[in-house]
Amino acid sequence: MSTFAARVRALREELATPPAQPRPGGAARPLVVAHRGNRVLRPENTLAAFRLALEQGAQVLETDLRFSRDNVIVLHHDATLERMTDGSGPVRGQTLAQLQSLRTRSPKGGPAGTLLDERIPTLLGLIEMTRGETPLLLELKDPLFLNPGHARILADLLAATNMLDKVAVASFHFDHVLAVRAAAPTIPIGFITMNRPLPKAGADLLGPIWPLLFANPGYVRAGHKLGAVVAPLDPTPEARVPAYLRMGVDALLADDPAAVHAALDRAIENREARIEMREARIERPE
Repeated sequence: MSTFAARVRALREELATPPAQPRPGGAARPLVVAHRGNRVLRPENTLAAFRLALEQGAQVLETDLRFSRDNVIVLHHDATLERMTDGSGPVRGQTLAQLQSLRTRSPKGGPAGTLLDERIPTLLGLIEMTRGETPLLLELKDPLFLNPGHARILADLLAATNMLDKVAVASFHFDHVLAVRAAAPTIPIGFITMNRPLPKAGADLLGPIWPLLFANPGYVRAGHKLGAVVAPLDPTPEARVPAYLRMGVDALLADDPAAVHAALDRAIENREARIEMREARIERPE
C-alpha cells in the first residue's frame, strides 16, 4: 500500500463510525469528496460552495486549477468564463484583479443561472478559508502545468502553506501530474479516465468514469493491489452507492454532499439489516 493510500485509509477510519460501534461489513465508510464544493446550491468552485460542502459533512474538497494572466492559481473548471460568470473569453486572458471583478452564476452556471456576488477564488484563498485543515483534491485543468515554472508555482504554494501532505493532484493527462511531481516529489498523483478499463500503474489515486467499474467488476480490487485509492468519476452517485459499497471504493465525489451522505446512511443501514437477518438465520436453524 502506498503512503497516500495508507493516509486515506486512516482518514476513513477516523471519520467513519465511532470506534465503539462496529462498522457494517468490516469496511470503513467511503470519504465524501465535494465536487467543486456544493455546486447544486452554490456557484461551483466558489468559497461559498466549499463552505456549504464542509457544513454538510464533506471530508475532502475537490477543485479545478487554472492560471490567471499574472500567473496566480485560481479555481475555475472551464477554460473560458462564459458558463460560470458574467465575463467572457479565456481565464488565462484575465489578470487576477479582472477575474475577481466578475460575478459567478448559480446553480451550475449557464445563461439561466442567477448572477451572485460570489467571486472566482484563488487556491490560496481556499487554503486560508479552511485554515489548511481540509484535504484537497486538485484537478490540473491548465496545460501550463506542463511547464516546470508553472508546476513550481503550485509546489511552492503548497509548501509555503504546509499543504503538501494534505493534497493530491489529478488530471486526465498523466503528464500534467508527473510535471508537478517533478517539482514536488512527495505529492500524490491521480489519473482520471473516461475509457481506460484497467487501473494505471504509478497512480496513487484512480478516477475512472463510473461505468468502467461496472464493465470491470474487478477494477477496485486491482487498483488496491497496485496500492492506489479508487474514487469513481461520478459526482451524482446516490443511485449507485450500494454497489460502490460492495466494490469497496475509497471515496465518492458529490455535487451535493448532504445527499450523498444520506444515500450512504441508507445503504449502510440496509446492509446492517441484511447482516443481522443472515446472522439470525444461522443462530436459529430450521
